[in-house]
Amino acid sequence: MAWTKNVLRVNLEAGTCTTELLNMQWAQDYLGQRGLATKYLVSEIDPKVDPFSPMNKLIFVTGPLTGTMAATGGRYSVVTKGPLTGAIACSNSGGYFGAELKFAGWDMVIFEGASPKPVYLLINDGKAELVDASHLWGKTVWETEETIKAQHQDPQIRVAAIGRAGENRVLYAAIVNDLHRAAGRSGVGAVMGSKNLKAVAVRGTRTDAYQMANPQAFLAATEAGKKVLAANGVTGQGLPTYGTQVLMNVINELGALPTRNHREVQFEGAHDISGEAMHEKRPTDGKANLVTNGACFGCTIACGRISRMDPSHFSVKDKPQYHGASGGVEYEAAWALGAANGVNDLEALTYANFLCNEDGFDPISFGATVGAAMELFDLGILTEKETGLKMPFGSTEALVKLAEWTAQGIGFGKIIGLGSRRLCEKYGRPDLSMTVKSQEFPAYDGRGLQGMGLAYATNNRGACHLRGYMVSPEVLGIPVKMEPQATEGKPAMLKAFQDLTAVVDSAGICLFTTFAWGLSDIQPQIQAACEGDWSEERLLLVGERIWNLEREFNLAAGFTAKDDNLPPRLMKEPAKTGPQKGAVSKLDIMLPEYYQLRGWTKEGVPTAETRSRLGV
Repeated sequence: MAWTKNVLRVNLEAGTCTTELLNMQWAQDYLGQRGLATKYLVSEIDPKVDPFSPMNKLIFVTGPLTGTMAATGGRYSVVTKGPLTGAIACSNSGGYFGAELKFAGWDMVIFEGASPKPVYLLINDGKAELVDASHLWGKTVWETEETIKAQHQDPQIRVAAIGRAGENRVLYAAIVNDLHRAAGRSGVGAVMGSKNLKAVAVRGTRTDAYQMANPQAFLAATEAGKKVLAANGVTGQGLPTYGTQVLMNVINELGALPTRNHREVQFEGAHDISGEAMHEKRPTDGKANLVTNGACFGCTIACGRISRMDPSHFSVKDKPQYHGASGGVEYEAAWALGAANGVNDLEALTYANFLCNEDGFDPISFGATVGAAMELFDLGILTEKETGLKMPFGSTEALVKLAEWTAQGIGFGKIIGLGSRRLCEKYGRPDLSMTVKSQEFPAYDGRGLQGMGLAYATNNRGACHLRGYMVSPEVLGIPVKMEPQATEGKPAMLKAFQDLTAVVDSAGICLFTTFAWGLSDIQPQIQAACEGDWSEERLLLVGERIWNLEREFNLAAGFTAKDDNLPPRLMKEPAKTGPQKGAVSKLDIMLPEYYQLRGWTKEGVPTAETRSRLGV
């Protein structure tokens, strides 16, 4: 069974919490988490709604494998219409919050309306109530979690909260749980802030919250899966040792590391901010930046980074609150805060990352927006008079100050909080925004890795690496090796990856398992957990259905095939150095084939036959 079959609906305007049964037909069609919440969202809101309108809804959702013995079964998602993009937003997080929500007996919490005053939702197993949060408004995520736990005298409460960035509607504000795990992209935290919802606090102790359809088969399937993860070089060795930061030097040497707002594809300071550098002892105090690795609920990979800063670093020398160990930089954050703006100071990157966790904003969009601002400054379009500080590429001081200002919602930080598209449009250079559907690129150059360029252009939530991770075949050779500059076979591979990722996200497990697992490893776990027949063919159909449902929402919201594009820089300016020198994106070659494989028209619209086949 795996689902609790319970939905909590919270009307923030009325202040009510009501229980309803999960739509089990939809669960059979969309599995859970990302897919199931998307089905609820598109069924309940107008796609053209303003993301900050009370008519927009915010959904916290688990999957059928969340809170189970499945390796990495601690995931949850937040689904809404995103303010950064205006598209469907689904942001996935780990930690322990998702499992706690499941243990309390809930598959999903749907927030509707907006509260007239700040509140937080308190869930204690089957009991739920809205609690006044006036004393928490203006506090950081870290302060909020500490206060809620103290207030209820329960250190085991799991808290997902927004910081000042969410309150101030930074368009890429995040929802942070367990202090440094985050539903980080697309601005889900800003929607939460618009609803005057400060936090969700959960305590779950129900041993009967859910039941496996076949407990013995589930135990056997999960144990087999864990052995596969342990034996794999990526999930058993690379990620535990270096985290996702194992990629920094690899991608740089390949010539696919976007540098200085994608002006270049290699960063001379890459090693200084790499996973290897995090292990190296500092000359100042003889200690390494990395303290240990960390794991989310049920995770056998433990890719998380726990770091401690050099207390003498200029950014924290007078701030003892940042001298303790907390969530360190992972690859995407290290790239965005570092190479994207030419900064190679690992301690400064760690401090900026601490601020992103503390006040809840996406380090990818923040860092990439800083990179765009630094290019505007370099071109003389932005001046010190306008920004309040000098901000050339490579300025550690500017990175630190802008992170502080964005967290606090002051000065030029307010402009940085708009994201790079609105920033660049404001100053007359929209071409300098490295975004798709207004969401900033992650840490791979679409000229250096052709498949990733196609993935960015076609992603339903804007530029994203986690919805079709073509780095696997193009760099790691998983499941087969595909040359970075090749285009043949990549639309088909991307479609398969996108559909499989939708299944993984909807099940409630971590995408990183797919470095080792194929569908044949995942299917037995879902089959044993959930009632019904969950063949591999059916699961891939579920994934395809989810992808097309998201697409339909975006089309209804006003997006067209013109939005499946890349910035002019990637299409026209060749890579300057490295193995991919001279490359530009070949999106125009791959996109028509991708549409055809998807069963879409040349205008990127699912055909009537496709909609009928998938039931969307």
